[in-house]
This record gives sequence, C-alpha cells and structure tokens, in this order.
Amino acid sequence: MSTDHRFERLAAGDLDVAGALRAVRDAFADAGHEGAAAEARMLVGHVLGLDRTALVVGARRPVAAEEVLRLVAAARRRLAGEPVQRVIGSAGFYGLDLRLSAATLVPRPDTETLVETLLGRFSARDAFVFADLGVGSGAVLVAVLAERPGAFGVATDLSTEALATARDNARSNGVGERARFVRASYAAALAPAAFDAIVSNPPYIASAEIERLDVEVRLHDPRLALDGGADGLDAYREIAPQAARALKPGGFLAVEIGRSQARAVHEILATEGFGEIVTRADLAGRDRVVAARRGR
Repeated sequence: MSTDHRFERLAAGDLDVAGALRAVRDAFADAGHEGAAAEARMLVGHVLGLDRTALVVGARRPVAAEEVLRLVAAARRRLAGEPVQRVIGSAGFYGLDLRLSAATLVPRPDTETLVETLLGRFSARDAFVFADLGVGSGAVLVAVLAERPGAFGVATDLSTEALATARDNARSNGVGERARFVRASYAAALAPAAFDAIVSNPPYIASAEIERLDVEVRLHDPRLALDGGADGLDAYREIAPQAARALKPGGFLAVEIGRSQARAVHEILATEGFGEIVTRADLAGRDRVVAARRGR
C-alpha cells in the first residue's frame, strides 16, 4: 500500500493523535528512514501544536480533517527528501530551539563539539568577547552565550537572511542583548586584536563532492554554506590570517573541519603563526575541530 493510500484511508475515518503518530511513523519506517518514531513525533507535534508531553497525554484527542490535510502535506515533503527540521522550520541544538531559513544549515549534533571546545576555555565566571564567523542560524553563537553569561558575541555572515535568522534566534533564546551582527566575509570587518576567541563552522565540502551528497543536504542546504572550493579548504585559508589579526595576543581559535582535513588545517594555521594546535574528535570518534592559540 502506498504512503498516499495510507493517508487517504486514515483521513476518511476518525483519527486521533495516537493514530496520526502511528501512521506517520509507519510511513517513514517503510521509506527506510532511521529515527522514524522521533521524526513522526516532531512532525505531528508541529502540525497539531503539541509538545512531546501533550502528544502522550492527549493521545485520544481527535484530529480534525484540516489538520489531517496539513499533516499529510508535511509528511509528503519529508518523504520527498526534505529534512524534517526544514519541514517544521526549526531545529534543536544544545538544548535550544532554533528557527531555520533557506539561508541556514540545519545545525547538526557534530557541531556541538565546536561549542564544547570553546566552553572548555572559559568558565561561567569569565567575561570574554568572541566572534562566530559564518554564523548561519546562530547555533554556535547562541549556545555559547546561553552557557556563558559573561560572554559577548559578534556574528558575521555574507547572507543578510542568515544574519536576520541568527538575530531572531539570539533574541528568542534570551541572549540578544549580548550579540551583534555584521555582514562580512568571515573576520574581514572585525577590529584588530579585539577578540578573546573566534569560532567558525565554515563551508568545507570540496566543490566536486557536493553533487554526491545526500539529497537532504544537496537539495536543501544553502550551497554558500557547503562549498569550500576545489579542495574544501578555501575558507580556512581566508579565516586564518583574518583571525590572527582580529584575536588578542594569546587568543583562541576553533574551527570545525571535514573528514581528513585535520592535517591540512593544522598546516594552514601554523603558517599564520598559530601554536598549540590540537584536534578534537566528535562523539563518533571522527576529527571534528581544530583549535589553536595565536602567538603572543
């Protein structure tokens, strides 16, 4: 039975929240989606305006015909390859809820390693100024500000839409007063020797590899946030000298990297005078972040 037939049969009769969850979960599982149950909860909860607790407590709540139509439309988008986070317009990251836009990546759990790397350098009592280069949705910026009340963050991006999205996310998560947003290429517009730390999750996919990415990324993530040039390293070559200029003596730099890029990024940073260069792995054991300190 096709997914369309499944939804048509449900729409023809009485449907409650529990039945809607089962239908969407089964449709996603039949399509081979990992995490079908979690995605079904996200989608049904979004369409019906119910949080996770309400999905359980209100399991027998009837689903109106208009809600069924919206749920079917949303499920079809997911089954066509659109990430569930884009369908619902938001994503979770580091315990935060972040709005997405067409100009931003869907924040991924791997990037939490970048947040942890920066948080490890500053305690909750420290006051410090940092920059997030290529801020996107603001995931890293907002997470750091939420965890470090003494921090002040400056976000840069070439996309005005991404900057607007990041600004909204900072405000909605209660940290907007400690953030500023600047349209610029990485650290090009930042004042010299003004920052205690700089972080970035830049584009690092080699141009020729983009067409081989999963459809969820290839067709739905902005190319500007993916394309790292012929070898995937263009952004690091631009960031390294800019960051060396913008950081205070002894300032800290941390960048997310792609698979097998650690050695090349080490060399780029060393060429610009950075020292104490280390690589941190993500929870899957893959090299994920290269961190370094600007020379004094």
